[in-house]
Amino acid sequence: MRSRDDIESYLARAEVPYQEVGENGMWLVRDSSLGENIAIKAAGPLLLFRVKVLELREVTDKPALFEELLRLNSSDLVHGAYGISEDAVVLTCTLQVENLDYNELQAVLDDFSLALGNHYDKLTKFRSAR
Repeated sequence: MRSRDDIESYLARAEVPYQEVGENGMWLVRDSSLGENIAIKAAGPLLLFRVKVLELREVTDKPALFEELLRLNSSDLVHGAYGISEDAVVLTCTLQVENLDYNELQAVLDDFSLALGNHYDKLTKFRSAR
């Protein structure tokens, strides 16, 4: 089983800006495409990845947004999926820690970075003008 030290060494090897938050196996990785924070949390046998994309209170046409999210989930994402959590659109992924290797962690970070960069304009067009 991989340890927190293994995960941290993978993050260092990936050469991404990150910081450990607390001492309970949580890291924040700064995505280079838009500067968003990808939260990574070791939770027992799982490694959880999550980034908040959009607040639902800012969305004018929720049905159209949800349809777009389903389209993107089915066509553009390899390792993650869009979902709803705490009144926000989030991009999430879960990996098993037991079999985790560097390439797997790097693939998730790359998938998230590409999704954030490529989908930003598509998703933010659903925000209300303020």
